[in-house]
Amino acid sequence: MPADTNPWGVPGLRAFQWTGSLPVVSTGPTLSIVMPVYNEPTWVTGSLNDVAVAVAAAPFTDVEIVVVDDGSTDATASVLDELELTLPLRVIHQQNKGRFEARRTGIEAARGDYVLLIDSRVSIRPDALAFVAGAHADGGEVGTWNAHVDMDLDGNPFARFWNVLTEASFARYFDDPRTTSFGLEDFDHFPKGTTCFLVRRSEMLAAIAEFRSHFSDMRNANDDTNLIRILASGDRINISPGFSCTYSGRSGLRPFLRHARHRGVVFVDGFLRPGTRFLPALLAFYPASVGVAAWALRSVRRLVALPLAAGVLFAAAGVAKRRGWRDVLVLAVLGPPWLLAYGAGVWQGLGLMLRGRRVQ
Repeated sequence: MPADTNPWGVPGLRAFQWTGSLPVVSTGPTLSIVMPVYNEPTWVTGSLNDVAVAVAAAPFTDVEIVVVDDGSTDATASVLDELELTLPLRVIHQQNKGRFEARRTGIEAARGDYVLLIDSRVSIRPDALAFVAGAHADGGEVGTWNAHVDMDLDGNPFARFWNVLTEASFARYFDDPRTTSFGLEDFDHFPKGTTCFLVRRSEMLAAIAEFRSHFSDMRNANDDTNLIRILASGDRINISPGFSCTYSGRSGLRPFLRHARHRGVVFVDGFLRPGTRFLPALLAFYPASVGVAAWALRSVRRLVALPLAAGVLFAAAGVAKRRGWRDVLVLAVLGPPWLLAYGAGVWQGLGLMLRGRRVQ
């Protein structure tokens, strides 16, 4: 094999040598990997490389990859068109409609019994698919699996900040990561997302048909929480460190703030609903933020003191949670600008919801 190639025939991908034994299975559930992509020419090939390794170690059959280019404006489209894989690959190009619609397109085009939803910045663990397929080997169902997501924190304070927030919000799981499951009764206490998510295709299609957003523009929709909540109303969602992946977050202050604002928008779509865990805090945020803003705008001194006080409160929360000094530092520094951007997104989400209702 030439030095600049690899087992999957994708130029530029790093080679991975699997040293374990591959299962010999003549029959098994079929699998479609569905990846929505938007302006990710650098990451997409590495993610597909890792998927190929995980597939090789698992007893799925007739595996295919469906990549949906959601109207990328950079070199992503050409990178995808030049990919060559040993696994069957289909690339679908569409106008930008947002991640929900890109996933819908991919799932509808897929042919597998199961679909693995995965994002382009995700590195799936080599034995992750073999782990979840163990139930099928014993004659059972593979089930629905939400991946345990580890963030790549190396040299990225912005990823570290998000990691602290995530682990604090879902401490019931992260304080003791283990193989378990959750349903509607404890849904909001567990991390979830379609970043790396395995589900029977027919069940996901049914959930998509039932899905409703507060917003008329689906690019702003919360495609993670609401979809998985529908699935959890039928069967419990499994989660385990055995089915895990690593997420490489964006770096840089501007992408961080842009992402924070967007997360505020989709938070409204996901949790401004009866019975959700974060609904009381969300409802309290609106009058509280108006009151704080009115207080701060009375003088320049107060405007200066407000972010400093917010940074101290963020740091104190980190100390109370017994986080390391790096975590406490990023909370103190990034907490105030994150709160401003996220809060703006929460207000924007309310406006989009009210506007959507007027349109309807």
